[in-house]
Amino acid sequence: MTRRFLSILISALVCAAPVAAQDVASASGAILRVLDKTSGDAKDLEVQRGQMVREGRLQIAMQDCRYPAGNPSGNAYAALEISEVDKDGLLFSGWMIASSPALSALEHQRYDVWVIRCTTS
Repeated sequence: MTRRFLSILISALVCAAPVAAQDVASASGAILRVLDKTSGDAKDLEVQRGQMVREGRLQIAMQDCRYPAGNPSGNAYAALEISEVDKDGLLFSGWMIASSPALSALEHQRYDVWVIRCTTS
């Protein structure tokens, strides 16, 4: 039993070893897609760092958009705060990842928002 536990522990430690860090760069903005699930309309929004945009009843503020250095169209992730007009509190606050939109998603009955890519100009 002790040998089996030690084997499992060693396997867990090997799997938890840090992966080589990837160099990232910050972009000046991002392209976000907003889907109105009621009407079926999807709209791409260009948002600059520090800017707040409004789409439908949503207010979306972007703090940062990061991407693999040298590849702005690569796997982007953006720090967003999303609120609803005339309602207190945030609907979403955190990082959204372009390649895994469901991993950290806005939970809203009418709207979906996801990151498409970062913009550098």
